[in-house]
Amino acid sequence: MTARLHDWILTRAGDEAALEGAGAIYSRAALSREAELLAAKLRDAGVVRSEPIVLQINNEPSDVFGFLAIWMAGAVAVPLHAGAAASTREMVASRTGSRFSVAAGAVLTIALDAPPDRPLLKDAAVIVFTSGSTGVPKGVVIGHEGFIAKLEMLSEFLPLTSEDVVLCPLQLTFIFGMWVTFLGLARGARVMLLAKFSMDAVGGLLRDCTVLAAVPTMLKMITASPKPALSRLRTIFTGGESLGHTLPGKLKEHFPLVQYFDLFGLTETGSCDFCLAPSHQSAGLGTIGHPLAGVEFKLVQTEFSQSENEGELQIKTPSRMLGYLDDPALTDASFDGAFFKTGDLARIREDGLVELVGRSKDIISRGGNKIAPLEIDNVFARHPSIAAAMCFSIPHPNLGEALHMMVVPQPSVAITEQELRAWALTKIEKFKIPDQIHIVEALPVGRTGKADRREARSWALSKLH
Repeated sequence: MTARLHDWILTRAGDEAALEGAGAIYSRAALSREAELLAAKLRDAGVVRSEPIVLQINNEPSDVFGFLAIWMAGAVAVPLHAGAAASTREMVASRTGSRFSVAAGAVLTIALDAPPDRPLLKDAAVIVFTSGSTGVPKGVVIGHEGFIAKLEMLSEFLPLTSEDVVLCPLQLTFIFGMWVTFLGLARGARVMLLAKFSMDAVGGLLRDCTVLAAVPTMLKMITASPKPALSRLRTIFTGGESLGHTLPGKLKEHFPLVQYFDLFGLTETGSCDFCLAPSHQSAGLGTIGHPLAGVEFKLVQTEFSQSENEGELQIKTPSRMLGYLDDPALTDASFDGAFFKTGDLARIREDGLVELVGRSKDIISRGGNKIAPLEIDNVFARHPSIAAAMCFSIPHPNLGEALHMMVVPQPSVAITEQELRAWALTKIEKFKIPDQIHIVEALPVGRTGKADRREARSWALSKLH
């Protein structure tokens, strides 16, 4: 029989393991007991094996009870933020055919008809809906065995013990938040969940935690705030977007004892396929580092490749998804044999480290010239007066696409668009200089908490109309 995530997590968690959130702390025994009680409710409701169950996420301990209970009942968890728009809730319910929803320990009936029988869900653990390039969310189906394989690899690789206190402000609707929480519990650590990231919520907790899991946008907000007088923080797990070249230095100033692990991966590959580990960071800033154990990769030439060492990054891993929900054609098109086509353009440096160039779908065609946004981001992020930078395109009647840039100045620093243009002309080709630079207080973020180019584009277009 396929190994199950709830067994893997609970049998490895020692008595020290604890889950904290919403003003309560649950021991390993209490966590197991609450999950069993909820699993019994699901069985009483008539849940059948491999049935998708919507799990309403508030980033509280009851969410973890929900994951474990759904798996104990033999079903598949479909995490959805409790505050999601009605249209999103309707989309998820319709796409999955779910009859039941779990919310704060209660089982709710949301439909009467049983979902269709799907062989794809036989050994599935979760269905994660991610944004598609067409705007239509894709249901990524992740299996128990693949998820366990990734957790076992991370357990060997990352420094995480029963002595740690892990602060996780990441939403449990996304795989980053899931693996940090599950791995922390399995290692016997104390895991603290936050309903929503804010400096008011995080500030005091940073004194007590030893491990922080956060995307770079969160880390920028932390380093822009006053330095804590005391902190036990020694390890940061980050990923989801570029860490840049200046943020690591700011982290060291804020937390002198900290070491960070910059992880790269996709939901479809089970997350965490590459890591820029502390031992390679002095020379490897701006790269995604080396592949982790069990991961193979190749670069495949595309029309955007600038050299033989550059191409689309494709990844082979035992933690790959089982497929996209009800879309076998898209699943087949997303793989080249056993290798998943990430859509990321990358290059291999002479030192063997892998560096991302950008997303193929994000490549900007300005007057026939192809521009990778990530390259421009990284250039401007090196400016000493810039705290954060992100470029994006908007339609242009003559050029096809115009290049725009948002920059966030360092605190109490005044910069002008003209100064930035003059500086950039010494760093990159003229055709890569943004047509317009917007100086803003903060970069717009999407629902994952990461800086979002589409939100920036929408903002810029609203200013022009």
